[in-house]
Amino acid sequence: MFVIVGIVVVIGSVFGGFLAEGGNFEVLIQPFELLIIAGAATGAFLISNPKHVIAKIAGAIGHLLKGSKYGKESYLDLLGLLYQIFKIAKSKGMLSLEQHVENPSESTLFNAFPKFSADHAAVTFLCDYLRLLTLGTDNAREIEGLMDEEIETHHAEHAQIASALQTMADGMPALGIVAAVLGVINTMGAINQPPAILGHLIGAALVGTFLGVLLSYGFVGPIGNGLKAIYDAELKYFQCIKAGLLAHMQGYAPAISVEFGRKALLSNVRPTFYEVEESNAALPPA
Repeated sequence: MFVIVGIVVVIGSVFGGFLAEGGNFEVLIQPFELLIIAGAATGAFLISNPKHVIAKIAGAIGHLLKGSKYGKESYLDLLGLLYQIFKIAKSKGMLSLEQHVENPSESTLFNAFPKFSADHAAVTFLCDYLRLLTLGTDNAREIEGLMDEEIETHHAEHAQIASALQTMADGMPALGIVAAVLGVINTMGAINQPPAILGHLIGAALVGTFLGVLLSYGFVGPIGNGLKAIYDAELKYFQCIKAGLLAHMQGYAPAISVEFGRKALLSNVRPTFYEVEESNAALPPA
């Protein structure tokens, strides 16, 4: 929602301001200048990025348009699931979780928390470490190091997409200069033409610089930053799982282990202690 609003504001402010100053909008319509900048930027993007990053761009833009899925309700759902898992582990033992861990898609425990169950990466992450616990792993320090490595790798894979778009944005002003220089070359080749034609050619060349800067700082760069924020929010989701599991491994009660997870969250999405307590109290018996 805010992405669309932002795009409209950028377009309205730039072009609306130009028209309000008495500018001629037709002068800005230079499809060949746009072709030079956008085409060269796209080509450079294809050259500089591996296939798997290129393939994920469309999906990443879709995620940006939808916005982050990790809000307060998502965390109440996650913390409720962790609370139930820790209660079962404390009362029935870790082996009682094996049936849920090995087949999470059919688990009544996981399916009772639909927001979490819909996140395939998070389900896989949690189940992998619960499986290690059911197999007898009890060294919290080793598990913490392994979690950190996996979270960092997962985040780095996503960060490649945001970084690729930011690199593309960084190059667009220079490509705008390339388009402008080509326009100047074209103008010099028509130096014997009337002033009206020369003015049009010079204007077209300057539009190249304008478009390069606008596309970079008005669109592509902000899209890259927006994706980075989305991926950073996902990082905190995994860190919440990590904090809760490590607290459980160190022997804390379920409610306290969940509190460790809650404390790992950013304040804008972190439910209060009492919201978590009320939500968990409403859960069916584990």
